[in-house]
Amino acid sequence: MTLESIERAESASTTATPPAGPTKPRRSRPGWVPYLPYLIPGAVGFAVVIGIPFVQNVILSFQKWKGGMAPHHWVGLQNYQDLLQDEQFWTSFRNSISMIVAMVVVPTLIGLLLASVLFDYIGKTFGGRSATVLRATYYLPQILPIAVAGVLWNWILNAQTGAVNEILRSWGVENPPNWLGSPTTAMPSVMLVLIWVQIGYPVVVFMSALQRVDPELYEAAELDGAGWWRRFRAITVPQIRPETFVVVLTCTVAALKVFGPIYVLTRGGPESSTLVPSYYSYLNFFDKSKVGYGAAVANVLTLVIVVVAAVILVLQARYERKEEGR
Repeated sequence: MTLESIERAESASTTATPPAGPTKPRRSRPGWVPYLPYLIPGAVGFAVVIGIPFVQNVILSFQKWKGGMAPHHWVGLQNYQDLLQDEQFWTSFRNSISMIVAMVVVPTLIGLLLASVLFDYIGKTFGGRSATVLRATYYLPQILPIAVAGVLWNWILNAQTGAVNEILRSWGVENPPNWLGSPTTAMPSVMLVLIWVQIGYPVVVFMSALQRVDPELYEAAELDGAGWWRRFRAITVPQIRPETFVVVLTCTVAALKVFGPIYVLTRGGPESSTLVPSYYSYLNFFDKSKVGYGAAVANVLTLVIVVVAAVILVLQARYERKEEGR
């Protein structure tokens, strides 16, 4: 058999091979399927810890219930209508403005100044270790349990044996103020404690933000003769504005739902001068056995927090779009 005949036989066998049948297209999995093993535990935890209790709280707000084995009575919107006529309810939300000042406005401004001084002056003059030690010192109140901080400040501000009043008596003040027991001084005293507790958080966040700022900006400004204040206004504040939005958002939410310091220091008194919505909800839940009414207060507080957070996020997004458009 010649070579040509062999090649013709091979080509004939190749052409005679029947074509393969149509293959079924493989169905591709959605892109989120591989993430299911990681999402399911978080989703279950969210449902158990937040989702289900929230739904139950909403249902309770439409009922009248004294807790325990007492019967439930459906009252519809009656609890919410009663809130509109409740002076203590409105007082608690007015007091939340003071909480925002003490936990958002003052700590953010002071924290921004302290972080800038630690980063742009202390760190360069005395070394980074000195700035790190001071930063940890400012943050120390944040890691203290609120019960420990409350005992500490109750001792400092005690009307009879407190450190502040003992110092005032030694200076000749015969009747020093009852800092936590008077309606005129209770709120300023609580605000002072909250500022002390909260100030370390923005300091740490802002100092971390300053780490990503290009050092050449500060060096160029110094070469041009710009002092610390000019560098602070022209470089520091604009460069860390995204972190400023984060601090404002998180601290505002914390201020609106603050509970621990009020519970430890004043229990909402005296004369409701330090009453806040979260503690007012607690009072109705447990002290007054008005579970449905307390649930209504908690739901209104939740709605206010969601609205305020949404407004801050919208303002942040609008500012970022404005910066990108430049």
